[in-house]
Amino acid sequence: MTHAIVLIEAERGAMPELGGALADIPGVAEAWSVTGDWDYVAMLRVRSAEEIAEVVTGHLARVPGIRRTHTMVAFEVFSKHDLEALFSIGT
Repeated sequence: MTHAIVLIEAERGAMPELGGALADIPGVAEAWSVTGDWDYVAMLRVRSAEEIAEVVTGHLARVPGIRRTHTMVAFEVFSKHDLEALFSIGT
């Protein structure tokens, strides 16, 4: 599994509908509305690095209302929740 974080700057008029549109894109596991320099964060979970390019350039780039994106590919993923689930098997 390959993970990527995509920071998204939206056009003001697109803000109300953009979160749902992002969440509907195949490969987008979660989409968050955030504060700060960016308007949304999309968490991508795909099978390969090649699929990240497909999601970002083939799907995200075509969503109306996205002004720009910044993509970061994760080297490793750490999650306390995942570790707790692993060690709770059989208890």
